[in-house]
Amino acid sequence: MPIDPTIAPPGTRTFRDAGGIPADSWRADQSGETLVPTHCCFCGVQCGMYLRVNKAGRVFGVEPRNHDINRMRLCPKGINAYQQVNHPDRLTAPLIRRSRDEPLRECSWDEALDFTVAEIRRIQESHGADAFGMLGGASLYTEKTYLVGKFARVALKTRHVDYNGRLCMVSAAGANKLAFGIDRAGNPFSDILLSDCVLLAGANVGECFPVMTQYLWGARDRGARLIVVDPRETAVARTADLHVPIKPGTDSAFFNAVLHVIIREGLTDETYLARHATGWDDVKATVQDYPPERAAGICGVRVEQIEQVARWFAGAERAMAWHARGVEHHSQGVENCLSIINMCVATGHIGRPGAGYGTITGQGNGQGGREHGQKSDLLPGGRSITNPEHRRQICAIWGIEESELPPAGTSMMEMVHQMRRQEIRGLLGVCNNPFVSLPNYHVVKEGYDTLEFHVQLDFFLSETAERADVVLPVTVWAEDEGVMANAEARVVKHNRAQDPPPGVRTDTWVLCELARRLGAGDKFDFTGSRDVFEELRTASAGTVNDYYGITYERLEETGGISWPCPTTEHPGTPRLFEDGRTYHPDGKIHLQTVEWHPPIDPYSDEFPLSLTTGRTVAQYLSGNQTRRLGALVEQAPRPWVEVHPSHGFRNGDPVRVVTRRGSAVYPALVLEAIRPDTVFVPYHWPYPTAANALTIDALDPRSKIPEYKVCAARIEAAAALDEVPAPPTGPGHEAYPETQVSRTDPLPPTAPQGRGTAERG
Repeated sequence: MPIDPTIAPPGTRTFRDAGGIPADSWRADQSGETLVPTHCCFCGVQCGMYLRVNKAGRVFGVEPRNHDINRMRLCPKGINAYQQVNHPDRLTAPLIRRSRDEPLRECSWDEALDFTVAEIRRIQESHGADAFGMLGGASLYTEKTYLVGKFARVALKTRHVDYNGRLCMVSAAGANKLAFGIDRAGNPFSDILLSDCVLLAGANVGECFPVMTQYLWGARDRGARLIVVDPRETAVARTADLHVPIKPGTDSAFFNAVLHVIIREGLTDETYLARHATGWDDVKATVQDYPPERAAGICGVRVEQIEQVARWFAGAERAMAWHARGVEHHSQGVENCLSIINMCVATGHIGRPGAGYGTITGQGNGQGGREHGQKSDLLPGGRSITNPEHRRQICAIWGIEESELPPAGTSMMEMVHQMRRQEIRGLLGVCNNPFVSLPNYHVVKEGYDTLEFHVQLDFFLSETAERADVVLPVTVWAEDEGVMANAEARVVKHNRAQDPPPGVRTDTWVLCELARRLGAGDKFDFTGSRDVFEELRTASAGTVNDYYGITYERLEETGGISWPCPTTEHPGTPRLFEDGRTYHPDGKIHLQTVEWHPPIDPYSDEFPLSLTTGRTVAQYLSGNQTRRLGALVEQAPRPWVEVHPSHGFRNGDPVRVVTRRGSAVYPALVLEAIRPDTVFVPYHWPYPTAANALTIDALDPRSKIPEYKVCAARIEAAAALDEVPAPPTGPGHEAYPETQVSRTDPLPPTAPQGRGTAERG
């Protein structure tokens, strides 16, 4: 039927007249191609995508999906994610060595599992159940994170289990629980579009969560003011109405001063505070000691900037604050988050469309990965492992006696120190790479080298797996199904797109088979993710983190459901606190006082600068996946150091960055977008170019998160750059050649976001 030109969209008539008939001549690239709807495996935005599957059942490409999270947008990592599925570096057989002097060799699954079980039994019979530990990951499906916690406590019977989300979201989690009694963002991304003022603190959205940028710019398009608080002028900061370049490690002093101005100028919402908050008088008294003049000196910013933030945020009809690792990766990360919560609550910007508070998760399942039991102090449903009633509830579901459930364990970094002291002698690692991701690399290496036995599950041979005694090859995200919860706490469904290669097993199969061989098979009678999810639903029922009303079928139908969702008729809860009530028993927001203290690593004449670290758009976390994908390596083949022009370096000059823990030499990226007293290094590469060979392993006393975002440093001219190692590969494999040429490029990127397409001189 011809299109009526009177109702055709503008430009359609011209397009047709030029010979273009929409969708008339389009053909699939391959006959028999199937598009499998799923989500990206990388960051906490969880963009919808289609994986392209050919007639032979193999993933060969990707298409953006018109999911309401991303609206057809994908970032460089999302576009290239499919390439890891059938990558030549994939592990396809178990690897083993009987002593550290031997190289890894391929072996059968029976040999690998028999050796693993024998070593677990040997260590635990000689030194106790707690001598064997387990570390999970926040990029696993939620079903697998549930299994990690259950396997550690029921099959291994150890208290020592934690996960790499300890390096990501735990400061925000701690602050949220203290203030609101619940650990998740209060608003969906879509609320940003309704806001009149958006404050972004310590969140490099343009590089770490690129597709989330659409919400920020959408708000700007309708007139919202955008405030960015960050030591670096990030891509989003360059588009902001106000960029406040605070000195690293001064966040709580800054936000205390903002609240001081809000109070001084009569901009608080006293009615909201009286109805919905406790602790306001104590908070008000504390921030009186943070006038903007004092904070300006601490933070290295102008008084006028502090006052402008206060007036814009408090004066907006609807304002939102979002933050990420830049606020959380500190020895007072919990307090930093609480200082922002105090500002939001004092102005009444909570629980309304366009008004609220959000934390942006880093890993794909950074939210869901901490909800159901792999964190050292939590049980499924966000239950506390120290609460007798919570313990009783989970033991009833798991079919064990309460006396059999171990007590709380320690955090990931604390476990490394326990390895050094031989309190933990064996370790099972799943979906983590601490040799790159943990701070103070030499301490981490010493801890792992002291282990008597180490088994690691992965689909590529990471720097951590390379030194293990057993490596078990497991599936990538496209070869299994499961759920993740994104930064909004929206649970989304990932679908299986292809069968795993011969010799590869799912993490679920591996953990259940190990449990069977350890004598706990009756507690792990799961055939796959669906079985695990059904038990998880039951285990979470009635808790704050209630998944009971979420089913795979509902997720397929709706595209995602935000928890809590207590019944299968419940629509989910995308926005919290709309009725003014929190999840504390009294329904109130429990405001907390915050006092600023300097970073743990002291400045001196020898170390006068601040080193801060973070991500770049083309790489992801420890880089074990992205450092193998040619297009991403070409964009960001190596780490660099961002320095201010006042230091006298030119682009590409070798610059040695020195801290109290070590040094590394990087090419200089000279730009005015960073404070003169600060240098920045991205952390996705291994030793000797590892940023985390330089960072301090000081921890927040409450969240136990490391202080990645600030340590004392100096820079100096060097003769030559440190070499970037190629990613490890299994026996008989050589490094994937397409990723090796760019890796040796000695120049920094053409811009902090990566090389782009600029010609290189």
